[in-house]
Amino acid sequence: MDYARLATEIKAWGRDLGFQQIGIAGVELGDDEHRLRDWLAAGYHGEMRYMARHGTKRSRPDELVPGTLRVISARLDYLPPGAASAQAVLDNPRLGYVARYALGRDYHRVLRQRLRRLAGRISARAGPCGYRVFSDSAPVLEKALARNGGLGWIGKHTNLINRQAGSWFFLGEIYTDLPLPADPPHAANHCGRCSACIEICPTQAILGPYRLDARRCISYLTIELRGPIPEPLRPLIGNRIFGCDDCQLVCPWNRFARLSREGDFKPRHGLDAPDLIALFNWNEEAFLKNTEGSAALGNGPASPEAAAALEQRRAHPSELVREHVAWALTRRAAEARRAGSKH
Repeated sequence: MDYARLATEIKAWGRDLGFQQIGIAGVELGDDEHRLRDWLAAGYHGEMRYMARHGTKRSRPDELVPGTLRVISARLDYLPPGAASAQAVLDNPRLGYVARYALGRDYHRVLRQRLRRLAGRISARAGPCGYRVFSDSAPVLEKALARNGGLGWIGKHTNLINRQAGSWFFLGEIYTDLPLPADPPHAANHCGRCSACIEICPTQAILGPYRLDARRCISYLTIELRGPIPEPLRPLIGNRIFGCDDCQLVCPWNRFARLSREGDFKPRHGLDAPDLIALFNWNEEAFLKNTEGSAALGNGPASPEAAAALEQRRAHPSELVREHVAWALTRRAAEARRAGSKH
């Protein structure tokens, strides 16, 4: 088998399947393993216990999938065309902000199906071989592997950045036992002296270059955290109800980002610029799925409609919802008192 030729074909097949770039990496992640251990030891993962649950399988691909020699990394642009301006939504407190990656259909399924098709082509050409396909679905250091496969560098905000495409893309992997030639890692870091992502973070979750405290990150607080959001952080969340993109929105490299060509990533249900009160008045299933634990309505502008929506949820069966509603009502009452004292 001419593995160099196969590697070239894999990249061409990846482009045919809609991926923007394919890289091939080895399985050595020693330095990244040390950084992961330090991050976990500091407790920055918060309640994401799964980050520590699998031991070294996350940083040693051949332990997760025995026999793995190479990791094929793929990136797929997701910034949806036609979506409302992210900054315009953030600037309008009557609207709710949903992270741009979550506006369309579940990306996990899209990536995995496409990676399986790529793996099928590889198997058809190389003969029987071992492989596993992943897309944010297993203990994988995907950004480190993508960097080692030449797809970009890890920025100060800890996201992967590509010089020609910014950072608005998904990553997926194929673990394989084929001895493909590895691409040279993306050794250069082009963040330079820029600290825009650190300075813009609403909750100061980026403690310094390449140091993220997930416990303060709005994406963690609105998606991963199962308990109440710490009160000091609630006002800082603003109208971000599901995830946060501030560090990407301000990154200079994203002026090179390209809009996705994937129909599955187009905004659905008006989630690119949803009305906060309308969301809050969704039925039980929709509310719990889209806004459970969010402090967004408590940060919105005072209005009779907002007050009525909050009052309707005061006796909600979920203790978590009741607690956040009570906080929002208390916050609004305090703001009303302050406003009255000025007149």
